Amino acid sequence: MKAPFSWLKDYVDIEVTAEELAEKLFSCGFEVEELVYLGEKISRVVVGEVKALTPHPDSDHLQVCVVDCGEQYGRDLQIVTGASNVYVGMKTPCALDGSTVVDGEEVKKIKKGKLRGVESFGMLCSGGELGINDDYYAGAEVDGLLDLDKSAPIGEDIRKIVGLDDWIFDISVTANRPDCQCIVGIAREVAAVLKKPFKAPNVAFTANKTNAKEIGVEVQAPELCPRYVGRYVENIVGVKTPAWMRKRLALSGIRSISPVVDITNFVLLEMGQPMHAFDADELEGGKIVVRRAKNGEKIVTLDEKELTLCSENLVICDGDKPVALAGIMGGLNSGIKDTTKNVFFESAKFARDNVRKTSRALGQSSDSSSRFEKGVDAYTNAVGMARALHLIEELGCGTVTDMSRDVCAVSLAPRKMTASIQKINALLGIEVPNAEISAILSRLDFKPEISGDTLTVEIPGYRDDVDNYPDLAEEIIRMYGYEHITPTFLEKASVTGGGLTDGQKRELHLKNVLRVQGFSEAYNYSFYSPKDFELMKLPENDLLRNAVKILNPISEELSVMRTFLAPSMLQNAVRNLRRGNDVGRLFEVANVYVPNNTAASEQPEERKHVVLGIWGGDNDFFDMKGAVERLGEAFRLEFAFERAGKTYLHPGVSAKIILDKNNVGELGELDPAIALSLGLDKKVYLAEIDLTAIETAMDDRVRYTNLPKFPAVDRDLALIADEALTCGQIEEVLLHSCKYVTKARLFDVYRGGQVPEGKKSMAFTLTFTPDQNAEKAFTPETLDGFVKKILGNLKFKLGVELR
Repeated sequence: MKAPFSWLKDYVDIEVTAEELAEKLFSCGFEVEELVYLGEKISRVVVGEVKALTPHPDSDHLQVCVVDCGEQYGRDLQIVTGASNVYVGMKTPCALDGSTVVDGEEVKKIKKGKLRGVESFGMLCSGGELGINDDYYAGAEVDGLLDLDKSAPIGEDIRKIVGLDDWIFDISVTANRPDCQCIVGIAREVAAVLKKPFKAPNVAFTANKTNAKEIGVEVQAPELCPRYVGRYVENIVGVKTPAWMRKRLALSGIRSISPVVDITNFVLLEMGQPMHAFDADELEGGKIVVRRAKNGEKIVTLDEKELTLCSENLVICDGDKPVALAGIMGGLNSGIKDTTKNVFFESAKFARDNVRKTSRALGQSSDSSSRFEKGVDAYTNAVGMARALHLIEELGCGTVTDMSRDVCAVSLAPRKMTASIQKINALLGIEVPNAEISAILSRLDFKPEISGDTLTVEIPGYRDDVDNYPDLAEEIIRMYGYEHITPTFLEKASVTGGGLTDGQKRELHLKNVLRVQGFSEAYNYSFYSPKDFELMKLPENDLLRNAVKILNPISEELSVMRTFLAPSMLQNAVRNLRRGNDVGRLFEVANVYVPNNTAASEQPEERKHVVLGIWGGDNDFFDMKGAVERLGEAFRLEFAFERAGKTYLHPGVSAKIILDKNNVGELGELDPAIALSLGLDKKVYLAEIDLTAIETAMDDRVRYTNLPKFPAVDRDLALIADEALTCGQIEEVLLHSCKYVTKARLFDVYRGGQVPEGKKSMAFTLTFTPDQNAEKAFTPETLDGFVKKILGNLKFKLGVELR
């Protein structure tokens, strides 16, 4: 919302500077995002009077002027000009030596110099060189010097003369305060915060009897148009819009068009009420009908665009056809023309969501649609109309008649509300004196009455945002001052030493372990598409399909809460591969959401998961398995691995992650069929672990142990095992057959050659570590005994033999 300082002064006696007012507005909840001085590009330009003219000795079109700029700047300055409209006695802007003027979007510095050998101590200026047009100052667009009024004081700063000595407040207005999307709305707030009277715009007018044919109004869609106010104005004459109104419009970036159109634009900016003026003689059937458009119906708007409508669009029609797209733009067939003699004014309230949807769907927008989208109250419809009719009389551009229409489907009775002062103070955490509460709410036009603890107010018609006592508390504290609030603890709060919780420290350690292995952390939305369940080939009865549905999703692609993280990680990998990132490692730590099937009203269970993704390069299944094992080692977890059957993983290159005989996760290569459907030419490996399931077993405490007196010894064993046996099954026997075996690592798998059919050769490195109390190192004979015992257990339990 842009508000000129000078315009605000029309309604409030402001005695503070623009900078001070910006701070005041911020203190009461209105952030001034930018404060712009209109004359910031103009400096050392003053009013000068041409005292004498002589032709330039070496030029036919240049003239040498003697200019009086006053005692301060010089009475007899010699300035050379090429302007053809210069004359003796002319008062015009004079840019002195060292001044700055406007050159398009740039700032141009003026210095004394010579023009064809004659010294010039400045420059005489046109309106363009001050960055203004005729709406700022009459004659500013003349091709030549700006001819100032003879009353302009010599030597006066030109910014004060042409209206550039002004400030523009660019104010951020929150969505709940559409009443402040106008000059009057901001002025009301300025009056309240400065404790000054608010001078409301004059809305008085005289309704004259008319003999014109009646124009009726019928609202067929009251849900989209709760109020429609109309008024007939006749005998429109083509007077010129006064300078003060053209200046106000210009400060808001709007060019003057004609008195009637300028009045509708002025009321929009001043009162916040979008208005439209129909050429009444172009309305057929003697009526206005507000209805939904028919499917396929067409309208040509004022900007000469033909639009095809549907039943979701609201239109204003005469007795035969659409003449306006409600809340957005008028029709070309009923627009104001130079020949217009009679006008039917419209001031209405249209449903903000319908205006927004129609504007987006048709790609058609305007200042009016932007305002309607923010919200217009029914109270302002009549006030805005009255203001427009007053301006018609003030400008003398027409005759206001007694033909008026007001179709209203909402109550206009003042809303009253009572609240407990004790509850308001309890909410604020301080006690605001009753007298202060009454004074604040009076300044805000709430007409308060206090009786004991009961506060009764009458809510202004333009304040649709006030519904209950917290709203009143907000009004009170923003004017009373947030600095009065004393910081206090919540009722159940306590002082702590700060820092991370044990859980947060554990999670940070987990992330660091993964980062050391080359993984980068990913962040994803907590929801995804139901189509992801199909992509991951989940059976219809899979519990992972039982997801929490979002009632108002951003889109169908983000409509269910995640029950597992693998689909998000897969999408991360796909996105990176499609953008040329052929090698990558990512992880994400996040919650999954498990619905409560016994009670729909209960919140879902949130469980912490970690998901890993690896793709491209020389990475394979064992790289992912190694990352998971390293994660387990960091928290002293002994993971085991068994063949997995997850639908989204390769049936032969995947495994379940087991901890204490419980399945806590899966890892493996993405199923080739899914990779093919996604057009992937590189293998993707995924792993997901339920951190909530392993949380109690995770141990990341620092432990200190003595170094062994004697070194550990490695022995390699090549074993012949059945094809169906897994590495995890064999490792478990290896580790539990001898207490001195501290590590068993598979380093080779071989099939064929001398290995019988249905068998495979698996080579392991076993690490034997003496305990702390050992008195000597392991001898070869001792190790042979350990190996013999291990082989016996393998033969007995798994049928595995030494190769």
